[in-house]
Amino acid sequence: MIVVSHSLGNMNEMKTNIDKLKSLIKEVTTENPEMPDEVLYGRVGYLYALLFVNNSLGSDVIETDVIRQVVDKILKSGQARSKLISSKVPLVYEWHGKNYYGAAHGVAGILYVLLMAGKALTSEERKYLVQPTLENLKNERFHSDNFPSSKGNDKDKLVQWCHGAPGFVQLFSLAHKEFGDSRYQDIALDCGNVVWERGLLTKGYSLCHGAAGNAYTFLQLYQLTGDFTHLYRAGCFADWCLTLPKHQRLKPERPFSLYEESL
Repeated sequence: MIVVSHSLGNMNEMKTNIDKLKSLIKEVTTENPEMPDEVLYGRVGYLYALLFVNNSLGSDVIETDVIRQVVDKILKSGQARSKLISSKVPLVYEWHGKNYYGAAHGVAGILYVLLMAGKALTSEERKYLVQPTLENLKNERFHSDNFPSSKGNDKDKLVQWCHGAPGFVQLFSLAHKEFGDSRYQDIALDCGNVVWERGLLTKGYSLCHGAAGNAYTFLQLYQLTGDFTHLYRAGCFADWCLTLPKHQRLKPERPFSLYEESL
């Protein structure tokens, strides 16, 4: 609503909504065992909203110190969990009793948004917290180049944004830009091939767990490489969604939501 109000020139409404968004920070940063850190329902989703507003409006209407408070809480939460279970990985997160790896509920989504935080994330935090966690995640890949949905899960089954290779394309594409490490680009490209081979899903066209969400994989890789192969693949997935409605065997439970809508 903030971005819409800004686009329509309704500055009063925009300011009101910005104040509402910023007022949530106390709830997000207060110590609360019921508050997760993941993207869909947790602190990282709130951080993404703050960053999205600034990026969309082209100015720091959300002050850096506000963003920093959220980043700090997310990092401390991951460090506390790591210490609790005596892990060698510096940042460990849990959702519903599991250490999820994917973009929606797991560490891939958390690291992605942390890397988006710019100057609110220090160089030391990138080097000693984020990158070692990223390296550990990298080593969890299946031989197929897909990723497990959670720690200890050996089922190479899910290829969708929320769990599996699609969500890791965004993470490792950004990691390549941030750290200048070609290995991360190679992983992103390998994940893209997994999506091309296995990503035409038959349980709807949603962003979260559908073919439309998987199509964003190829748009990301096209932006990363400029290779028209990825643009062609994105077009093929779009054609699947638009011309083959019979493949939507799973109707969305929340048809008007951002992540589970039909298209």
